[in-house]
Amino acid sequence: MRLIILVSLLLGVALAAGAVHMAQSQIGQYEAERDRLLVEQARLPPMTTVVIVKRALKYGERFTAADLDTIRIQADRLPDGTFRRITAKADSETAGQAVFPEGETRPRAARRSFEANEVLLSGKVTSPGMDAGIMAALQPNMRAFTIQVDRVSGVSGFLRPGDRVDVYWSGTVRDQPVTRLIDSLRLIAVDQSADADRSAETVNARTVTAEVTPEQVAALTLAQSTGKLTLSLVGQNDTAEPGEVEIDRNQFLGLQAARPAAAGPQTCTIRTRKGTELQETAVPCPPQP
Repeated sequence: MRLIILVSLLLGVALAAGAVHMAQSQIGQYEAERDRLLVEQARLPPMTTVVIVKRALKYGERFTAADLDTIRIQADRLPDGTFRRITAKADSETAGQAVFPEGETRPRAARRSFEANEVLLSGKVTSPGMDAGIMAALQPNMRAFTIQVDRVSGVSGFLRPGDRVDVYWSGTVRDQPVTRLIDSLRLIAVDQSADADRSAETVNARTVTAEVTPEQVAALTLAQSTGKLTLSLVGQNDTAEPGEVEIDRNQFLGLQAARPAAAGPQTCTIRTRKGTELQETAVPCPPQP
């Protein structure tokens, strides 16, 4: 009887020791996995919160805070103009990171189309209460100036709001036809549309509206009334300054301006007759009065 009790006790101790060993081994595995995850987490880039739109938005469509949501994305990959909060107190440090100040009931409008779950950017939306259009596209202290174009001068209808164009003036200077690059401008509207996401179908515009300074308004008004303006589309990746560009008819044809012939020594002749023959003799010309 005692032997059975002793064997049972020894078996119980062995099982308990085995259970403890297994538990310690399992705990060790959990700790190793935890440490590995902590190392992996430490290697991950920092994350931050950004505001996205819940639904697709078309150009000019209004939206409120109810149409927005937030997600976490990599902090060092944020595009310019990202919002971090949907709302914030107007006088708080985070007010500039919010789409709407607290208590704002006026909606904002999309200046570009958005897909659902796309990050909202400040440059693609209007201020609260402002509709999308030319006024929303103008930068501070800038003006809108309209230029009349046709199929040729308007780059065959390929212009879109947001494009940059070089403006060339063609006219007459000192009775000589001249074409000159006068400025490089950003377009904010084509015809009566400021929608940069309009159909890609080619439309021959009659007017384009550019963002200009007051000084450029005066220069373009004079240029448009004294000659013809032609637009040249600038590539998206073009950062080079064209500098001064001007060409006249002689340069275009590769001609040089005619120079007056150099004045040579003047000579005079005296005619004398000997019999039936008439002879001419060269003599110095008398001084001119």
